[in-house]
Amino acid sequence: MQTELSKKLGVEHAIFGFTPFPAVAAAISRAGGFGVLGAVRYTAPDDLKRDLDWVEAHVDGKPYGLDVVMPAKKVEGVSEADVEAMIPEGHRQFVQDTLAKYGVPELAEGEASGWRITGWMEQVARSQLDVAFDYPIRLLANALGSPPADVVARAHERNVLVAALAGSARHAVKHKEGGIDIVVAQGYEAGGHTGEIASMVLTPEVVDAVDPLPVLAAGGIGSGRQVAAALALGAQGAWLGSIWLTCTEADVSSPAVTRKLLAAGSGDTVRSRALTGKPARQLRTEWTDAWDDPAGPGTLPMPLQGLLVAEALTRIQKYEVEPLLGTPVGQIVGRMNSERTVQAVFDDLTRGFENAIDRMIRIAGRSGK
Repeated sequence: MQTELSKKLGVEHAIFGFTPFPAVAAAISRAGGFGVLGAVRYTAPDDLKRDLDWVEAHVDGKPYGLDVVMPAKKVEGVSEADVEAMIPEGHRQFVQDTLAKYGVPELAEGEASGWRITGWMEQVARSQLDVAFDYPIRLLANALGSPPADVVARAHERNVLVAALAGSARHAVKHKEGGIDIVVAQGYEAGGHTGEIASMVLTPEVVDAVDPLPVLAAGGIGSGRQVAAALALGAQGAWLGSIWLTCTEADVSSPAVTRKLLAAGSGDTVRSRALTGKPARQLRTEWTDAWDDPAGPGTLPMPLQGLLVAEALTRIQKYEVEPLLGTPVGQIVGRMNSERTVQAVFDDLTRGFENAIDRMIRIAGRSGK
C-alpha cells in the first residue's frame, strides 16, 4: 500500500493516523503507517514534551508527525481572560441549568477543570511548535487550514512537510498558494470539525485542484476497501482518525464513552457547534440536542463556546453522566463495534485493501483491458 508520498516519508503503508493519544500514534507508526499526534489538548509545553519523549522512545525509529490547531491570521494582545470576558451571562446560566437538570455534581473545591480548548490561541500553538521542532517530526499538520507563512518556512527549514485540512477545493487551492506540501481532503463524514461535502465528491475535486501536490483522503474511512477507493480517486493516502478511538491503546476519557462508541451506528452522530463553536461531528447526545434546540440561546463562535463548556464537559466526563456524555467521532463509528489493538486494525486494513485490489483486477480482466 505504497505511494510516492509514503515512500518519501519512509512508511510502509500510505495510512496516516491522527490521534490525541501518544500510545496510539506510536503504535500506528510501528505498524507501518504514519502516526500523527494531536496537540490541541496540550496547554502546557512540558506536557507535550513529556508525551513526545514517550512517542520518540516507542516508535522504534519510525517516522511520526504532529497536528496543531492554529489560525492563519495572527491576533495580537488577546489573552484567555480577555476572551472569557466576552461570554454572555445568559449562556453561562444555560450551562448551569442544563447540568442541574441532569444532576451533574460540582467539581471538588480547588479542583481545576480538565482539558480547555485553548490550543487554537496564537501563543499556545506557537509554544507547542517550540517544543515540537526539537523532535525529529516529519510532518506538521494544521486543522484550521494553512498555518502562518513564518510557521511554514520554519517547518521547511527543518525538512518538515506541512499539511493542511480542506473541506472544499477552494480552500485546498488557498493551501497550495500558501506553500503547503500536502492537502488533507476532509469530507463531511469525518469526526471533529468538518465541512459540507462528502468524501467521494471532495477527494477528486481537491486532487484536480491542487495537482501535482499530494492529497490525503479523510472522512468516514475505516476499511481497506475504502483506502483502495481513496487511491482510485487520486489520493496518495488515507487520513484516519475516528477508527483508533476504540483501540485498546487509546486512553479514552471513560469506559462509558467507549461503550457508547461501540454501541453507536453510523447514524448516531451529528454536526453540532456545541463543542467548539464550529460545526464538529460528534456523538449525538442530550447535550448536543440542548445546544441545537431553537429554544436555547444558541452556541457562541469559536473560541468562546469551547471556553464556556470546558468545565461542564469535565464534570460530565468525570461523573460519567451518560445522557450528556459524548466525543467527536465520524460516521465510521458504525463499524467500530469491538475493541482491537492498533496492529489488528492495520491487519484488517491491509487485508481489505488487498482483497479490493484483487477484485478490481479481476473486473478489469473480464473487461478485456
